[in-house]
Amino acid sequence: MRRSVSGLAAPSAPDALSSEERAAIGTGPAPPPARQQRRQLQTEFEFELPRGYVDDAGAVHRHGVMRLATARDELVPLRDVRVQENPAYLSVVLLSRVITRLGTLPAVHDGIVEQLFASDLAFLQDFYRQVNAEGHTRAGVTCPHCEQPFEVELGGSRLGES
Repeated sequence: MRRSVSGLAAPSAPDALSSEERAAIGTGPAPPPARQQRRQLQTEFEFELPRGYVDDAGAVHRHGVMRLATARDELVPLRDVRVQENPAYLSVVLLSRVITRLGTLPAVHDGIVEQLFASDLAFLQDFYRQVNAEGHTRAGVTCPHCEQPFEVELGGSRLGES
């Protein structure tokens, strides 16, 4: 840095400043960190229902995908008359917005979520909480026998893993 006779910083031409100096005085972008790791945000999570949705033809749909919820996903259902009349219906409307695929169904809507078995609905509610609140589908647990902590995958791919 250049100094004047009085000890104060002399004005410098913007081109003569380093990127750190430009960032410090607000005349340029801050340099990127030397070792910035780029992590992609995972926005979709696969799941397998414990029992599965049975469609009108009798086909069972168990494999699905849930995306991360947006603020809009959580706000829009609050205006739904069914939710206003029965707050428990909130999870049905919310899940129908964030489940992007279920088996070979062309679309997932609240009528499908209404017809899920109770155990599948409970699974999806837990899965939603895990994915949206903590950012992953793993949960820390403790072995009841040896009391050692370990993690389990909530979005298992086979029955018994979730």
